Amino acid sequence: MKRVLLKVSYDGAGYHGWQVQPNAITVEGVLNEKLSELTGESIEVIGASRTDAGVHALGNVAVFDTESTIPPERFSYALNTILPEDISVAESFEVPPGFHPRKTDTEKTYEYTILNTKFPVPGRRGYTWHVKVPLDIDKMRSAASVLIGPHDFRGFCSSKTQAESTVRTIYSINVTKHEDEIKIVVCGDGFLYNMVRIIAGTLASAGGLGKVTVTDIEKALRTGDRTLAGLTAPPQGLCLVDIWYPELEEIYPESENCGSDF
Repeated sequence: MKRVLLKVSYDGAGYHGWQVQPNAITVEGVLNEKLSELTGESIEVIGASRTDAGVHALGNVAVFDTESTIPPERFSYALNTILPEDISVAESFEVPPGFHPRKTDTEKTYEYTILNTKFPVPGRRGYTWHVKVPLDIDKMRSAASVLIGPHDFRGFCSSKTQAESTVRTIYSINVTKHEDEIKIVVCGDGFLYNMVRIIAGTLASAGGLGKVTVTDIEKALRTGDRTLAGLTAPPQGLCLVDIWYPELEEIYPESENCGSDF
């Protein structure tokens, strides 16, 4: 028996999120089906991040156990011949038997894209959040700086969060604008349910969409009061860019990390 890691990218528009659900098509469900078909075994993957419906990924991670004779590094090639065109496996390789993608130290990077134009652009609606109000990048950056470091983010997560602890560390938040697109890249040691979407909504609110101030954000961190932060940005602008595991660095050196001073 060997444990194989998959680095998975997908367009989330056609899926009810990552996690298997009854009577719904999910990314995890498709991977289970295709891996079982490929190996002749009953395969159930363990995913690193249970992304919501409509959220995209370039580098989500899943592992599974198999007795198949297919070499671990060949699973990506074999799977990509039978997966639908909106799911792809970028890489596959063997990891230690006890490796668990949600119970291991990690650095995750998410990117949120805002289309900041007067009118919507239909061809980009599935991958951006259209905000017609001109946003102030400098104000968004000032708001983002308050969130850097270890904090209790209970005021920046959904009430559905089931995490035992709401303390997380954000290593960096970069807010950039190129032409009509604003990108918010957030890197941290982990994120609560809807946390990145709430951060994106909060920064947009601080930038002119709403009336959130730096003082509001600081108070939300101190008190956990969700009403002091901004709205929850819609899912289609969010993409899970990368997940990096320090313990896998020697066998997976090409994985990039965002760096940390904490």
